[in-house]
Amino acid sequence: MLDRPVSEVSKPRRRLPDQRWQIYPQKPEFAQNLAVLTNLSPIVSQLLINRGLETPEQVQAFLDPESLVLPSPLEDFPDLAISLELLENAIASQTKIAICGDYDADGMTSTALLLRSLRTLGAQVDYAIPSRMHEGYGINKRIVEEFHSEGVGLILTVDNGISAFEPVARARELGLAVIITDHHDIPQKLPPANAILNPKLIAESSPYRGVAGVGVAYILAVSLAQQLGQTKGLIQPMLALFTLGTIADLAPLTGVNRRWVKRGLQHLPKSHLAGIQALIQVGGVQARDEGAGEQGSRGAEEKFSNPKSKIQNPKSLKPEDIGFRLGPRINAIGRIGNPQTVIELLTTDDMGVALERAMQCEQVNASRQEMCQQIEQEAIAYVEAEFVASLQQDRVLIVVQPNWHHGVIGIVASRLVERYGVPVFIGTYEDEGHIRGSARSIPEFHVFEALEYCHDLLGKFGGHKAAGGFSLPAENLQMVRSRLIEFANQCLEPQHLKPLLKIDAEVNLNHLNQQLYQQLNALHPCGMDNPDPVFWTPNVQVVEQKIVGKGHIKLTIAQTVDNQEYKIKAIAWRWGDYFRLPSRVDIAYKLRENYFNGNTTIELELIGVRLPIQLQQFFASPPIHSSTNFEYNQRQYTCGFYKNGIEAELRIKNSEGKVLAMQPGHIIGLLGTNRQNAKEVDISQPQYDNIIQAALQALSVRS
Repeated sequence: MLDRPVSEVSKPRRRLPDQRWQIYPQKPEFAQNLAVLTNLSPIVSQLLINRGLETPEQVQAFLDPESLVLPSPLEDFPDLAISLELLENAIASQTKIAICGDYDADGMTSTALLLRSLRTLGAQVDYAIPSRMHEGYGINKRIVEEFHSEGVGLILTVDNGISAFEPVARARELGLAVIITDHHDIPQKLPPANAILNPKLIAESSPYRGVAGVGVAYILAVSLAQQLGQTKGLIQPMLALFTLGTIADLAPLTGVNRRWVKRGLQHLPKSHLAGIQALIQVGGVQARDEGAGEQGSRGAEEKFSNPKSKIQNPKSLKPEDIGFRLGPRINAIGRIGNPQTVIELLTTDDMGVALERAMQCEQVNASRQEMCQQIEQEAIAYVEAEFVASLQQDRVLIVVQPNWHHGVIGIVASRLVERYGVPVFIGTYEDEGHIRGSARSIPEFHVFEALEYCHDLLGKFGGHKAAGGFSLPAENLQMVRSRLIEFANQCLEPQHLKPLLKIDAEVNLNHLNQQLYQQLNALHPCGMDNPDPVFWTPNVQVVEQKIVGKGHIKLTIAQTVDNQEYKIKAIAWRWGDYFRLPSRVDIAYKLRENYFNGNTTIELELIGVRLPIQLQQFFASPPIHSSTNFEYNQRQYTCGFYKNGIEAELRIKNSEGKVLAMQPGHIIGLLGTNRQNAKEVDISQPQYDNIIQAALQALSVRS
């Protein structure tokens, strides 16, 4: 018999993503009734139910957001009237207005939106954005005093200011008027501004409640233009910037965000803003006529219509086109470049200047990608060496290393959360004595509360449930680590330490077609609080798989339904660590369109994979030393589960004494009469996979 564990001779690899699958409870009768009432398919009805929509009225408002009757923003924002009055007076008297923005995509699009609109309306207006490297987030006393020395009479904050009590108090002391526009959480003590516009200060039932900083700026700009009777030519450029900022900031696509983003996505491909067109060109986002083939030099394996591919439909973009193509080029500048580049890009009307700035964004984004990849690799090596063994006990990951760029470590934190399934606090040394970092979380862990739990050990900190930023004296690192582990152990259970995958419905491959894909368009735009539909299909066969690009797996999936085999192509982004996948798996995925050589096909974007339930159950509690006989292709075999090392191993023996041995999640098995002369075989190949399935079937009947 084969004594040595398969793992000793198999190439070591991460087996499969360690995920929690949460499948929504299916309500077939309810979905059928809703389908009849709304003239939708039952599957789309189930998706709407999963998103909390249960009445025909709710569904109508969701599917046709233009049918919503919106209250006037003047009714919902108590300080909007005084804000408009202050701006009107400043424009009339030619008082200098200064905008204080932020260096993320929301802050930069907000700044550009108000600069463009106020200049169009005749204001004298300039802006400042604090240095990410030297000052950090938000308006500060230096900026206030600089504005004062330049003769500014009115300060307008965008995407910041709600927590800036002292800088705002200083501005008022110097005789400056201040309007705060922000969307961040409300502190215990509000700054003494003349007016504050923040959706967190208005009724929770308001459709404006979920707007980002750029949404507040849009409401202010449009309201001012309407009051001055000068809306002509101003609304559509503002809508383009609103759409760009809202999606890049991951704002919820509900309420007015859904209405305006849907409108904005249709307008963006034909936007008259030079900066938007330049960004689309330089970012490789190519509009195309319906039915036309995609042009380009990339090979067939790169032709997926997914977040990383070219935009195909000139009539309307999708949020992922911005989230994965345009947004990162703007965000990269805020992370490691000069925000002025983006402000000039989005405010110029000169196409030459716009293309120049867009190229700068492209180059900085390429540097950002390289930087992220290098830091991620270094972080993973460090975690694997130092912390991976204690993750289950610690329940949180604190990674601090020198010489990392703190502008990009937040992205790396997100990737570590995805990889390890625990909250991640990642930092780098600003100098020998100080550490600055970012945090990203899982649903059950509140970042801001965790930082507050360590408040006496930290310098500055801020954030919300899912993310945050912090600084600390380097000498406090071990105490902060202990405190965060203590906090994590109070709120997290072992079952929380796996990434959560929310799945909408089970679908067989024979139902995945163009018709279903078109029906799903009713849910767009998808994004935060309205995610892309996620389906799952059990016990499919992986018939082909190979690595493409930078560690992606391209594969072909097959399923037999009613004695007919259905095949479909799929891609799994950044899953090189899991190559090769087992031959039989359950898969979770999103649907994507692929355009190639004039043909349009539906393909899968894999986001989850696990061993089939039957196989999981066997390997979780196998009937060790229990064996049975079975027949396959008119030959007799014996099979059983055996303990080998710390794992169960399935062994299948033929009448000549040859044994095939395999362990769960391994693609390589051993074949031979003993371990010494056994050869490694790829058990995903049909001749091995079929006999393994027959053995498992025999064992399931026996048990």
